[in-house]
Amino acid sequence: MEKLVIGILAHVDAGKTTLSEGILYLTGKIRKLGRVDHKDAYLDTYNLERERGITIFSKQAEFELGNRGITLLDTPGHVDFSAEMERTLQVLDYAILVINGADGVQGHTMTLWRLLARYQIPTFLFINKMDQDGTDKEKLLAELKKRLSDNCVDFTWEKSDLQSQFLEDVSVCDEELLEKYLETEEISTSDIRKVIKERKLFPCFFGSALKMTGVEEFLHGLEKYCETPTYPSEFGAKVFKIARDDQGNRLSYMKITGGTLKVKELLTDTEKADQIRIYSGAKFELAKEAPAGTICAVTGLSQTHPGQGFGIERESEMPVLEPVLNYRILLPEDCDVHQMLKKLKELEEEEPELHIVWNEQLGEIHAMLMGEVQIEILKHLIWERFHVAVEFGTGNIVYKETIAEPVEGVGHFEPLRHYAEVHLLLEPGEPGSGLQFFTACSEDVLDRNWQRLILTHLEEREHPGVLTGSPITDMQITLITGRAHLKHTEGGDFRQATYRAVRQGLKKAKSVLLEPYYEFRLEIPGDMIGRAMTDIQKMNGTFQQPEADEDDMMVLKGSAPVSMMRDYQTQVTSYTKGRGRLFCSLKGYAPCQNQDEIVEEIGYDSERDLDNPTGSVFCAHGAGFVVPWHEVEDYMHLEGVDESELGGTIPKGEESIAGNRNGRNQGDSVYCPPKNAGVGSYEDEEELKAIFERTFGPVKRYKEPQFKRTFSAKSDSGSYYRNSSSTKKKEKEYLLVDGYNIIYAWEDLKELADANLHAAQTKLMDILSNYQGFKKCTLILVFDAYKIEGHAEEVITYHNIHVVYTKEAETADQYIEKTVHKIGRENQVTVATSDGLEQIIIMGQGAHRMSARGLRDEIKATENQIRQQWHEKRQSSKNYLIDNISDEMAQYMKEKRLEK
Repeated sequence: MEKLVIGILAHVDAGKTTLSEGILYLTGKIRKLGRVDHKDAYLDTYNLERERGITIFSKQAEFELGNRGITLLDTPGHVDFSAEMERTLQVLDYAILVINGADGVQGHTMTLWRLLARYQIPTFLFINKMDQDGTDKEKLLAELKKRLSDNCVDFTWEKSDLQSQFLEDVSVCDEELLEKYLETEEISTSDIRKVIKERKLFPCFFGSALKMTGVEEFLHGLEKYCETPTYPSEFGAKVFKIARDDQGNRLSYMKITGGTLKVKELLTDTEKADQIRIYSGAKFELAKEAPAGTICAVTGLSQTHPGQGFGIERESEMPVLEPVLNYRILLPEDCDVHQMLKKLKELEEEEPELHIVWNEQLGEIHAMLMGEVQIEILKHLIWERFHVAVEFGTGNIVYKETIAEPVEGVGHFEPLRHYAEVHLLLEPGEPGSGLQFFTACSEDVLDRNWQRLILTHLEEREHPGVLTGSPITDMQITLITGRAHLKHTEGGDFRQATYRAVRQGLKKAKSVLLEPYYEFRLEIPGDMIGRAMTDIQKMNGTFQQPEADEDDMMVLKGSAPVSMMRDYQTQVTSYTKGRGRLFCSLKGYAPCQNQDEIVEEIGYDSERDLDNPTGSVFCAHGAGFVVPWHEVEDYMHLEGVDESELGGTIPKGEESIAGNRNGRNQGDSVYCPPKNAGVGSYEDEEELKAIFERTFGPVKRYKEPQFKRTFSAKSDSGSYYRNSSSTKKKEKEYLLVDGYNIIYAWEDLKELADANLHAAQTKLMDILSNYQGFKKCTLILVFDAYKIEGHAEEVITYHNIHVVYTKEAETADQYIEKTVHKIGRENQVTVATSDGLEQIIIMGQGAHRMSARGLRDEIKATENQIRQQWHEKRQSSKNYLIDNISDEMAQYMKEKRLEK
């Protein structure tokens, strides 16, 4: 039987669980309809869910729909349990988004919509509660088109007299489909399935789940327009949830994404699948094997975590939604704090919204949570699981820290009979990019095993900042050099040196405090808009031009700090006498407006944080001594990077073309590449090489380049690759081109771009297509799209080359560095760019570097070579026929020519 995994999502109280009951009833899974208010819903299996009438944990139900076996995953609707919902998205084939027809598109609905777009999940919409007074189908459909997508189409027209209107609405969602409809006036079911699968069309159904109106039509739509995915034969599985059953057995929920999982099969080097359980509601059945497409719970695994991949499946990215509030957990006096910490860590595995933090200095346990509702649930869970009555202190905002400019951090650890030195380059990353770790250190300077260990130490913990002790984020940390001792270095030495290098770099850097921001939509009576705008300004928030809505209401959209907006809903309700509505969703982290005030209030002293020292340890006369962070450079054994080579910042509006196009955008400033790194030339090569060799060691060149290993903290496959010491020929040749860098380095393309950037892009693509046709390498042209909100990574084929538009928050530099790291192990890679810092990193990873001018000269030389070969071929082909015919035929043709 074909298998399909469908998730059901909604804002709280939209009727999601009621719709699930209706679906299960109509498909014969349950004999009686349960209700949330009657506390007998099939999927509300936990007592607290029935008591409070909300979904807390994601659950599954198995039923059949036509010739398919459907797994329905019910997810929490309350914003406090958003992380539980988000981790389910990574295993869905389709999603059902339930919208309350009485309230329309709410704030959390927008968050769900963005997440569905991020994970590229085809989506059906069910607009519920259409039986309530005041609901207007036409107005709701217009709101869906305006706030979600223009391609939301009413599928209740499909079998009505308005079928022609329905087909027209469907056809305009896709150009190819529109052409076909204009020619034939018909659209097939397979055509509709295809555009739904590609997220170009979003079917909308209207009804009332409580009264079972529209539910049957919705089920028919699912059966008719869902497309069953095809799975590879190789084994793959994705873990999305950790839980425990009533007996305390640890359950790893996963989707089989390829091949088949069998009982007692090894999933790691030491652990195997003891049981395979197929849950439906509170009950489960044991299975001997689980084919691709199955959602199952596996026992016997103790080290799994959400997002983990097995087999061909890769590790998932970190969730978008993170806790933003920090609470102290207050324990009873007779409670052992260390035993309780161990138990809470166990609970943390199961609750993605819960982050447990141990404060060693204060001897306190802190919990990072999403909101107040979650506190009540956790208190109940802790009592039920561990029989300990805990309370939560006052919530504080979870801050983070980053840096504004690149800086080198140095760490040295050399007590007696120990030795390690580490030099790290700390750079600001794009907002929301988290921490990324790289190496540009030559293996001639530091052995690969030590480099791998350093990157492991960078990844294994949260590194505290120096302003408030909050975790650092949105940074790229690159290992640039290091040193070990043949006799005295041990693994723990590099841990100490690495941690100290990060801290020393942070002390030197210009640190920036980040705080979480809400994205809000405020609906308010027109005569109170002035009060609302004043409030938002006092909160250090920003907003767009107010928009007029119906019934004399105004809509204000913008963003503001979470710390200022936490209690604003109560104020809105008060001064609007219940008429105003505020919808908030977490937008992300941004610089704190009152940084100095917050830093002073928290009172963190980085020099008194003994667990995270900023200085280094050196040795003299047989004894170790501590050197403070500001004096470490005077004692270090390896030469550091000249600060002039790290670049700097220049004010907005004064950036050069090189800084604007080739640099890394840092918000209010632009990162400038090293000197002479703007429009590159062959003359720059020797200076660049000298800088590189002085910093990272000699560059070795071979006829066939030796593979020079570079790795991040963890490779895609979760393993590390051995450096080849032979001159083995690499399999393929790749040329990666930084698109905008080249456009603004070539004068003719720059002039064209100033008039029409798209035309300049197309011309460059044509030039590179011709070049690739002669060279026969794999050519990848990369354009920045990181400033386009919500943009997903897009790869298109243009003639014979690949064109990549990067995803939101990822620059072309980052994409190229990541790609060189992935494909450089077995292939010969050349990167065309004049970004000086990128060139240094590329050379450290073993790839060849070609400047913008070098690429231009190479293309010109190739064009000349093509012309010469064509001319020679043309010359040689003039007498091709005469040279290859018999003497008799040649004489005959000569006679005929003379007769004329």
